[in-house]
Amino acid sequence: MKKIAMIFAGQGSQAVGMGKDFYENSNIAKEMFKEAGKRIGVDFKSLIFEENEKLGQTAYTQPAILLVQMIAYRIFKEKCPDIKAELFLGHSLGEFSALCASGAIDYIDAVELVHRRGQLMQDACSDIEAGMMAIVGLDDASVEKICTDAGSVGKKVWPANYNQDGQLVVAGMKADLASLEQTFKDAGAKRALLLNMSVASHCELLSPAQLPLESLMESMINESFEAPVISNVTTAPYSSKEEAVALLKDQLVKPVKYKQSILAIAGDIDVAIEFGNGVTLKGLNRRIAKDMTTLNISDMDSLAKVAEEICN
Repeated sequence: MKKIAMIFAGQGSQAVGMGKDFYENSNIAKEMFKEAGKRIGVDFKSLIFEENEKLGQTAYTQPAILLVQMIAYRIFKEKCPDIKAELFLGHSLGEFSALCASGAIDYIDAVELVHRRGQLMQDACSDIEAGMMAIVGLDDASVEKICTDAGSVGKKVWPANYNQDGQLVVAGMKADLASLEQTFKDAGAKRALLLNMSVASHCELLSPAQLPLESLMESMINESFEAPVISNVTTAPYSSKEEAVALLKDQLVKPVKYKQSILAIAGDIDVAIEFGNGVTLKGLNRRIAKDMTTLNISDMDSLAKVAEEICN
């Protein structure tokens, strides 16, 4: 049997129309759309299938992405019930989908949890000009040093997402990020691009959200892990409620070590399957661990192809 990792992308993977093929061809998807909408008072069909501003707002982006990912995962499990994951892994928000796929939280609770998480993140940044910047073509150590040096003179900038070699996202105060654009370029970065975001993820600016999120997680997460989840914070596996709550609380203010996580599991995994819209993680994995195969399930056609390859 192949050793399989089930993986889930984070914010930025969303797109209008994602999951529509599932919705149109699966009663499971229709029911999950209905239940999720009832839980948080959102018309997910309108949110996801029609052009609107809400899909780009963190409080709505997060449950929309998680919902489509869990639909893809649920339909796959219906088609291939004997396939078991060696581990689960997500990028940022995707770690909550990984937790859900592991069985440690019911998907309907997870929809509410990440909706509230998004609200808490927005609230933490509502009175400040926060943002994120993608640094391309510069090594991690150089980015880290620039952030540390900036911090020593009172600027609020931190490494946030370690995506792949030469691609690191930093977070902090928008003015401080903008002031360092030329510094990053002078150090050798090909690009230092401010992202269209009003939330600074995975940095100390989100500390006000930690305790409220911890309380929500305590009431929703359970001990039923089908397989371990890899922590974005430590790159190590965990499989208990206590660890999940503590690590996902920390994840708000600490960087996502996605690249390091993939390198840590690559030798033990034969195939990774990415669930949900797009091929964000498939693309990263190809550049991080070339010998690890990554498949994706984003619609009924890709589901059939993966099922044929994995389930037979």
